[in-house]
Amino acid sequence: LEGEADLDFASIMVQALNLILLTSSELSVLRDLLKQSLVNAAGKDLFLSLYASWCHSPMAIISLCLLAQTYQHASSVIQSLVEEDINVKFLVQLDKLIHLLETPIFAYLRLQLLEPGRYIWLLKALYGLLMLLPQQSKAFKILRTRLKTVPSYSFNDEQFKQTLSGNPYSHIHHMSSGSQVSEDGDMNEDSWHVKNGINFASRLQQFENMQQQHRMHLKSQAKLRYSSTSSEKEVQRPEPQRPSPVADLTRPPSRSSRRGPGQLQL
Repeated sequence: LEGEADLDFASIMVQALNLILLTSSELSVLRDLLKQSLVNAAGKDLFLSLYASWCHSPMAIISLCLLAQTYQHASSVIQSLVEEDINVKFLVQLDKLIHLLETPIFAYLRLQLLEPGRYIWLLKALYGLLMLLPQQSKAFKILRTRLKTVPSYSFNDEQFKQTLSGNPYSHIHHMSSGSQVSEDGDMNEDSWHVKNGINFASRLQQFENMQQQHRMHLKSQAKLRYSSTSSEKEVQRPEPQRPSPVADLTRPPSRSSRRGPGQLQL
């Protein structure tokens, strides 16, 4: 779907495939593989292959990042969204994602919230989603309630400096496989935007380019609908009726026309 010319079709298909990926029990192996995207070559390849097509849907990309535990990139994607991206379709998809976050599939993510100092970018991504939701929506209340349960541990000065500088990858812990992973779930590399061979700066640019194509497509569709509506109004506009000369001949004579010679009109 990466090179699909029909952008509407591609977006709908990606949303459907993403929902299947998140909910199907038969795809649990793929979900487990995606969770290792930052420490496993096969997981990285799967993440990159899905990313190219998932760019058609902002919510699909965010879901993919949450599965792959690339929380800083998820936060970057959320902050890259503009007004045109946050429409009714987006909010419907976001509502579904918030409800899915409460399912066993994302139990690992909720448990990571017990360590807010380690998963700073996860918190930032979730709060970013919260800011996009209407306050009166049920999804807003669900996510806000979940975030209220996060332990209010105080962050030390070093953690604040890492968050503000955009580099949370200095604190490292070891996974069971022996790979070094940062406390935000991301690999620790020399460059903060390249982890396990994944250039996240390039991926973000790829996502933004695809979304720009979708925005231009929506604008062209809106112009086309407006022009077609205007044309229909021009065709259906009735012409002003002119009095028929025949009607004047059949009209009964007025009183003035019936006056005799020398009679005055009263």
